[in-house]
Amino acid sequence: MTTPTRKRRRTPAKTQTWGSSQLEEWGLNRTQQRLLVIIGSVGGVLAAAAVITFIVASLGNDFVPERATAAAISSRPRPDVYKGWISPKLFAPIAQSKADPAPLTPKEVFAEKTLKEGGVTLKLAATKLDADCSAAVWGQGLADQLVQAGCTQAVRGVYTSADGRYVAQYTLLNLRDTASADGLVQSLTAMHRGGWAQALESDTARFPAGGHTEASGHAMGHYAGLVWIGRADGAEPGPKDDFVSLSLTVRGAEKAVFRRVVAAGPGAAPAP
Repeated sequence: MTTPTRKRRRTPAKTQTWGSSQLEEWGLNRTQQRLLVIIGSVGGVLAAAAVITFIVASLGNDFVPERATAAAISSRPRPDVYKGWISPKLFAPIAQSKADPAPLTPKEVFAEKTLKEGGVTLKLAATKLDADCSAAVWGQGLADQLVQAGCTQAVRGVYTSADGRYVAQYTLLNLRDTASADGLVQSLTAMHRGGWAQALESDTARFPAGGHTEASGHAMGHYAGLVWIGRADGAEPGPKDDFVSLSLTVRGAEKAVFRRVVAAGPGAAPAP
């Protein structure tokens, strides 16, 4: 009498997985990450590799295969945390750029050389105005969106705190209308991983390479303001670091926008 042979259970093949942090370093948004994971599990490693090449190449000139490495992208100064806010109703008088045609100037936006809020004091270190908005940012996707948004000016200013502990940059973008500004600050929720404002450096204020930074985007009528803050040593904020006050302080540059709301017509909100 023979003993029936037991059927051996097949061990499921291991599927290739891709960490979300690695995919974010490549500049892929959540939709592209999900697409890559699905195709990778169904078609195997070779299919996934082919899709990586296609998606990375489709992201623009900054992501061609020979440059699309985690090291290359992570070397670009960009925020680790970002939050976007659409335009409040009080900016309705300047919803269209045609209602506010006067061009911006660095002297107007950064009229105050020192900004104070709470226990934070920021000193202006450098400013720059670009008529070509793509010159003020990196990342082909972001540059293309600025073209679509009708961006005509990018004004940047970089600050250092009085104690040398913090660095902050404010970028004000002059766009076509509120819809364009809202769309930009919202799309940066994912797009900031693969495109952001160029760091404006000076002898006294600069973002350290690879350091932790945080940012926010604020639509104000046809303008979009980008706040970018961090510690000068690149460390993550600790219990003694008040990044809320730091962000509010650098937003003092937005007084120029409030003045334009007042100038646009009666009944507008008063300047702060």
